Amino acid sequence: MSSSPRVQSMNVAEAETRSTIGTAAKKASPFITHKAVSKSLRKLERSSSGLTGSDEKTSYATPTETLSSSSHKHTLNAASILRRHEQNLNSNLSLNASFSSDASMDSFHSRASTGRLIRSYSVGSRSKSYPSKPRSVVSEGALDSPPSGSETKKRCAWVTPNSDPCYIVFHDEEWGVPVHDDKRLFEILVLSGALAEHTWPMILSKRQTFREVFADFDPNAIVKINEKKLIGPGSPASTLLSDLKLRAVIENARQILKVIDEYGSFDKYIWSFVKNKGIVSKFRYQRQVPAKTPKAEVISKDLVRRGFRSVGPTVVYSFMQAAGITNDHLTSCFRFHHCIFEQERYV
Repeated sequence: MSSSPRVQSMNVAEAETRSTIGTAAKKASPFITHKAVSKSLRKLERSSSGLTGSDEKTSYATPTETLSSSSHKHTLNAASILRRHEQNLNSNLSLNASFSSDASMDSFHSRASTGRLIRSYSVGSRSKSYPSKPRSVVSEGALDSPPSGSETKKRCAWVTPNSDPCYIVFHDEEWGVPVHDDKRLFEILVLSGALAEHTWPMILSKRQTFREVFADFDPNAIVKINEKKLIGPGSPASTLLSDLKLRAVIENARQILKVIDEYGSFDKYIWSFVKNKGIVSKFRYQRQVPAKTPKAEVISKDLVRRGFRSVGPTVVYSFMQAAGITNDHLTSCFRFHHCIFEQERYV
């Protein structure tokens, strides 16, 4: 038996409904789905109303009349199913719309709270994220977050973070500071002469031994030291300098006493070469710092003439640097201006 036209219309409606729902799941427009369902529903309503009317009974006097009651019930069931589907679809559309509006409002409020409004894109589009540049936030003239890394003092190039601590202290507190005490000047002269055999870090590490051996560099006490005991085996002095240098220290103490008798103090004698005003070199780079200068050669010659030993131009210039007679701190060193200030105090 061939199928009834009513059954075919029902199947077509179901097929359209299935295809439409399947297409909607694949990113189809919800308005097209709603339109297709409504159209199918109207067709079923017209067919069902035609079955209940008297004219429809007379016009369709066919063998399918025996199945009119069952087809009528089946059609009504299909119509009710489509109505429920339409209601569910409408509710889903309204719910999705409310969710999307709520989400967009939440997104807007959250972005507005941060002070930035960002353009929102449609669902499914991928937005690239770019790293934001760091911003320094300033409040009341100070940084909110501490700067990265602690500030360190910039020193002369010959002082590094790996330098001996006593060497760093010597640079930061003594080197380049004007000295006007006779004992201190004599001590610096002896230590500068020791550079011919040792380095500054090694000399500074034994500085206390130097002071004990040479009676705190008092010339009057040094000239009374027994030279044989000083340079004898097992003497603490033998671990400091060679025999030649040890004898030079005793002889230089004698010559300093003569200078004191002539000038009143060794301080007045040595500072008279620069007219009591320290030399400011203003070097920018370490390679510009010389090993000796014409002024150091002049002082060296006069010391040698007076009977001093181990006082070459290089030793004298090291003495001038350490005693503050010349300021050889680099201009970028934090001690450069400090030493200038100390020099102005004695002018």
